Amino acid sequence: MKNKTLLVLVLFVAGIFLNSCSSLQNANSSQKGAGIGVAAGAALGALIGGKDNRAAGALVGAAVGGGAGAIIGKQMDKQAEEIETTMPGAEVVRSEEGIQLILDENADVRFEFDSSKLTSASQNNLGKLVEIFNKYPDTDILVIGHTDSDGAESYNQTLSEKRAASVVGFLKSEGIEASRLSSVGMGESQPRATNDTKEGKAQNRRVEFTITANEDMVDAAKAQAGEN
Repeated sequence: MKNKTLLVLVLFVAGIFLNSCSSLQNANSSQKGAGIGVAAGAALGALIGGKDNRAAGALVGAAVGGGAGAIIGKQMDKQAEEIETTMPGAEVVRSEEGIQLILDENADVRFEFDSSKLTSASQNNLGKLVEIFNKYPDTDILVIGHTDSDGAESYNQTLSEKRAASVVGFLKSEGIEASRLSSVGMGESQPRATNDTKEGKAQNRRVEFTITANEDMVDAAKAQAGEN
């Protein structure tokens, strides 16, 4: 019965989502923000926001849609551009009305060996983000820790949680409001590359940020769009 109910929900959400897709195929990021309704975004976020796809779930689940979504999308476009300029080694992905920021060794964000302590270089690089995060205070920031497959799975899970929490702690110490920050560890469950090579493992040892609009930004965007 549970599986049947889930299937019905998936088909229902897919119908809502696909109905918007034809108009979104050639749209830019801010236009895509207008294409997903609140109900569809929340339902999709609930479906894919489990342990296996936390970042995607957070992004889709936070979608507002409509004119407010388009306004939020434009603000996120601007913030994403500033992050790319400030941290050229980072991977910045605009998705719906949010930003996924991926920091691995290419962005020189690392931890002490077998530790959750950030290196001095990592702190300097993360410090570059603080000014941007403070410039856009009406956003929530989810920090997601990942590891490679070296070591026991349970150990890696705990390590990823501690590393994500360490990043949150650093951002708090630099003046980012605690209410904007949260963290989660994914351990080795979401590799971006093979764990069979040194290069692949370096990509898998990473921290991701999922940046979404908070209630203040949503309310302001709805007021601007005349949707209140």
